[in-house]
Amino acid sequence: MRLTKMAHACVRLEKDGQTLVIDPGGFSEQDAASGADAILVTHEHADHFDEGRLRAALESRPGAEIWTLKSVAEQIAAAFPGRVHTVGHGDTFTAAGFDVQVHGELHAVIHPDIPRITNVGYLVDGGRVFHPGDALTVPEVPVETLMLPVMAPWNKISEVIDYVREVGPQRTYDIHDALLTDLARPIYDHQIGTLGGAEHLRLTPGATAEV
Repeated sequence: MRLTKMAHACVRLEKDGQTLVIDPGGFSEQDAASGADAILVTHEHADHFDEGRLRAALESRPGAEIWTLKSVAEQIAAAFPGRVHTVGHGDTFTAAGFDVQVHGELHAVIHPDIPRITNVGYLVDGGRVFHPGDALTVPEVPVETLMLPVMAPWNKISEVIDYVREVGPQRTYDIHDALLTDLARPIYDHQIGTLGGAEHLRLTPGATAEV
């Protein structure tokens, strides 16, 4: 499949003429979800879920559908009957020709005083790609390509490195990187690449790779 990195946490996957988009949030391009046959949303935070982007995508493509957790589905389902599906940990489904498994239940801890919200990760095509959203969820199956959240208010680089080691993917691609400056990127690239135990890769927004 072809993977296109969009800004921040959003990725587009293309296979057999169909397009699956994950987390077209407010930090991503306005057209991040345009042309999608299916959209997956990991949780309700604005950098992952933008109602305007989702509405525009569904209105412009009548066959497009969304799979997401309850907190997001409640905000958009009424406007698109039958096209918004609620999922949770352990669910499996097919979206735009991609087989998807749902892993995880809670967002990572930002601070003990901030209540945790729900968050799910999506394992695509039996482990070809895993997008964890805002959590360090470890699927109980081998992962080829891990979309790696490298910079967030809820993580530090040692946790990111240990996460790569625990998942044990063949390769990682950075996501959740809008807060990571160009000045700091070489440090992250070196540390994660040297210590993570997997090929560590990075795509600029709009760039593609075959996975």
